[in-house]
Amino acid sequence: MVLVMSIQANNTEIEAVQQRLNEGQLAYQRSKRGERVLFEIDAESATLTALDVTSWSGVERTIAEMPRSLVGRAFPEEHTTVTVGPVVIGDGKFVVIAGPCAVENHQQVLEIAQAIKESGAAMLRGGAYKPRTSPYSFQGLGEEALRYLVEARQATGLPIVTEVVAVEQVHRVVQYADMLQVGARNMQNYALLQAVGEQRKPVLLKRGMSATISEWLNAAEYIAAKGNSQIVLCERGIRTFSESTRNTLDLSAIPVIKARSHLPIIVDPSHASGHWHLVEPLSLAAAAVGADGLMIEVHNHPEQALSDGAQSLTPYNFTILMQKLERLLQALPSRGHDCD
Repeated sequence: MVLVMSIQANNTEIEAVQQRLNEGQLAYQRSKRGERVLFEIDAESATLTALDVTSWSGVERTIAEMPRSLVGRAFPEEHTTVTVGPVVIGDGKFVVIAGPCAVENHQQVLEIAQAIKESGAAMLRGGAYKPRTSPYSFQGLGEEALRYLVEARQATGLPIVTEVVAVEQVHRVVQYADMLQVGARNMQNYALLQAVGEQRKPVLLKRGMSATISEWLNAAEYIAAKGNSQIVLCERGIRTFSESTRNTLDLSAIPVIKARSHLPIIVDPSHASGHWHLVEPLSLAAAAVGADGLMIEVHNHPEQALSDGAQSLTPYNFTILMQKLERLLQALPSRGHDCD
């Protein structure tokens, strides 16, 4: 049984409860979930009923058994914030991550990083290793691209997030990136999930293109079970029978995740739509429905892009989007703050 302390319980009340459990010679484990202190007690319910534990000062209630999930929401006020360099995701401020699908050369990524920084982006994304549907498509520059991303970070101050596609890459990528991305194709690559879970770098976990929300949260559980709780979920659209867009953006996933998990969630409208002109309306909709941020593909010459040019905004269009996001967030009563 679990004894749940009130969120308002003070240290004196918590220590008094612990002392009474010690006096009763009850085996227990003290832990914390969000702002709450919990006592997991190895005792029969009748024993705790006889002790009238719910009448003890600072005790809110008892529950028969705590859910085993590390990423599930046990209490309404639970919220995880994820820190990536100077950026905090999940604290109420809207965070925009932007950059090219793939890093193509030094000048390209530097120009894009400077442009998105000026428009208000908080982080830089860029693919160094690209898992592509066709083996003949551009696969990325690998470690050379990681070095270019680091130089862009040094020039702009933007933390960088980049994808790892194999377990053997993790030790190399963590030396460069501020945040590790697990892409949609690898959402159920359990060896990779465990490998990033063993790192002390934040993880961006994209939803698989055919994954249910339960499967998605279980993938996050693999990361958390290895000790890494700094996880941001990313909804990027799911595969349906519709052919109008590359994927179908599941905006309902945002409030569902908010109800079921304490992890922050952002939206990738670029991969969801596959068309640059759909990125703006989907971005605004994601902000309105409660997402913690966005991940958007931006390219300075999308017509020449080696990967996903059709869904990439130009720096100019990205600036327009950021201005509209600012106005929308100010107008939403539940948001009412700047985007970052």
